[in-house]
Amino acid sequence: MKSRILFSLLMAVGLASCYKLDRFPLYTGSSDSWYSTEEEVEMSLKNLYREEFWDVDALSWTDDVQTRNTAGPMTGGTLNSQNSDVATRWSNCYKAIARANTIIYNLQHNENSEIPQDKIDLYIAEALFVRAAEYAMLVTYFGDVVYTETPLSIEEAKHIGRTDKETILENVYRDFDIAAEVLPKETENRANKGVVYALKARYALYNGDWEIAYKAAKACMDLNVYELYPDYSELFLSKTRNSVESILVFPGSIEYGFLYRDTGSIKGFVTRNRGGYASSFPSLELLCSYLCTDGLPIDESPLFNPNKPFENRDPRCTATIVEFETEHLSVIYDPNPLVTKVYSKVHGGEITNKDCFGGDKYASYTGLVLKKGVDETWVNNGTFEVEADLIYIRYAEVLLTYAEAKIEAGEIDQSVLDAINMVRARAYGVDYTETDSYPAVTTTDQNELRKAVRIERRMELAFEGNRYIDLIRWRLAEKVFNTPYYKLLTKDALIEKVVNPGKWFFSADADCKIEVDENGFPDLSPLYKAGLLDIASQRMFDASRQYLWPIPADEVLSNPNLGQNDNY
Repeated sequence: MKSRILFSLLMAVGLASCYKLDRFPLYTGSSDSWYSTEEEVEMSLKNLYREEFWDVDALSWTDDVQTRNTAGPMTGGTLNSQNSDVATRWSNCYKAIARANTIIYNLQHNENSEIPQDKIDLYIAEALFVRAAEYAMLVTYFGDVVYTETPLSIEEAKHIGRTDKETILENVYRDFDIAAEVLPKETENRANKGVVYALKARYALYNGDWEIAYKAAKACMDLNVYELYPDYSELFLSKTRNSVESILVFPGSIEYGFLYRDTGSIKGFVTRNRGGYASSFPSLELLCSYLCTDGLPIDESPLFNPNKPFENRDPRCTATIVEFETEHLSVIYDPNPLVTKVYSKVHGGEITNKDCFGGDKYASYTGLVLKKGVDETWVNNGTFEVEADLIYIRYAEVLLTYAEAKIEAGEIDQSVLDAINMVRARAYGVDYTETDSYPAVTTTDQNELRKAVRIERRMELAFEGNRYIDLIRWRLAEKVFNTPYYKLLTKDALIEKVVNPGKWFFSADADCKIEVDENGFPDLSPLYKAGLLDIASQRMFDASRQYLWPIPADEVLSNPNLGQNDNY
């Protein structure tokens, strides 16, 4: 696809890193023996697309996913300057920046270059794009950081201080603009205008620069290169490649070792009936956050049936979470503890149901399992190696970015409603103009639209790595992460208190009603207080410090001029 980072590019990265590039490390400064030919520069640029330079937030940092009884540093309040995720993100961003700076410097100063000036301009633009994306990521998570546009010596790096976030963002937007001006509209093996505009819009939104965000998103939209893939459920399957919705995608390959989920992660989401662990699973909060087909949340819609929670819900609910009593991975999925046998196509008959507490105490603790993107290729004849693409950013996000930024800027018009409705209508399999066929957004009230776009992002982008930063930038983490992770009761209690009294899956009792707030966050505490749910683990979030990450401890020790973010 014209908008992808092609497999051939990634293969070249892997090969180059094994040979020439290791002999000329790009983070050590200029070299007269490199950057003189197009081949050398292209190898260096391809090296900037290593997976580690394009990090995606872990799913476990959110309220969409649970992993049995544990809460990690991001959700458990234990984030500190020695956290490995923090150190890795900082290190990888600066590796990419150093390499981009070295490419730019050498292209601007290499008198021995054989490269035509138009190609030099193109190469510099691509390196500027990468540098801008990496700095944008850094300031979004760390705030003020070290900023440099030239290669640094080790001694210089030990004494440089931090630059304020706003100054860095000005430079980031400038670099994005230069890159967008020079890079082509479409290309088979390079970043292009669409990629630049999409990431500029993302990070401008993340940092509250509303006008910059919606103008960049609109520029991406106006290219008329991308469109929504018609089938939401199919979009995330490993068979769906070269999607018209993909803007920046890193293709996976079993043959060449480009696997964006390791085997343990894959088995964590695969059901126990198919040899997985079911140790990572959708949260009950996520299930409750999907709207009903009338466009109302579950606490307002007369269509919501607590005993059949998947009925009359936005189609993305059952596209993301496996509906009970339906076939999944060739086996009927049913977490009801009384259903001890289920039909398996694999075995051609009934098998012991290991995906309920009646058959295995380690079945999903919420009774929920992931469906989004999961198919037989995840099992892959028992290898649990998935040749799935890493979708880094796609067109639906750009549309929602445009809508949110316009809403927050107070510039609400029909284009805002259209952007949200295009995304929502796709989920229903209809055109957004067919407003009688889906619950179209029609309000122009800013508060109501803010609520609509936030819920839409959660429904549309679940399990894609966006939720953590959304909670951070909306300043909702202190509310969400100071509530417990809930789980089902143990087998006997579940049968006695929930299943036998007819309160499976959620109680319909008035005093156990789940309420959903203005941001789409459900309160499950009434079910817990009624003895119908257990607490899996307690989440914690310190609002005095955790809205920014700490500067890694090793960096502060080696360079005291860096200082530290507050309260770490």
